[in-house]
Amino acid sequence: MTEKLTIFDPAEALASDAAIASFMGDAFESGDAGYIAHALGVIARAKGMAQIAGQTGLSREQLYRSFSAHGNPTLKTTLAVMKALGIELTAKAHVSHTA
Repeated sequence: MTEKLTIFDPAEALASDAAIASFMGDAFESGDAGYIAHALGVIARAKGMAQIAGQTGLSREQLYRSFSAHGNPTLKTTLAVMKALGIELTAKAHVSHTA
């Protein structure tokens, strides 16, 4: 018997604001800039890249390129996409565990 495998698209699992917040929270916790950018791209695809492009004034192609596996979005682009997605970036003091 042959198993048929399908490609998993995480954007399809992001159907609620809670799922999006959890996914983005995990990305921020990783501290990996590439993964954070990737997560924003996944969320943008889940919400609709054309809609995000319209809200940010950026082209769909530019967004896909910026948030691809090899993309390197500028801070300006990242903040614009986060605003369009309703994702807020906040700061908190880092708690050091050294005595």
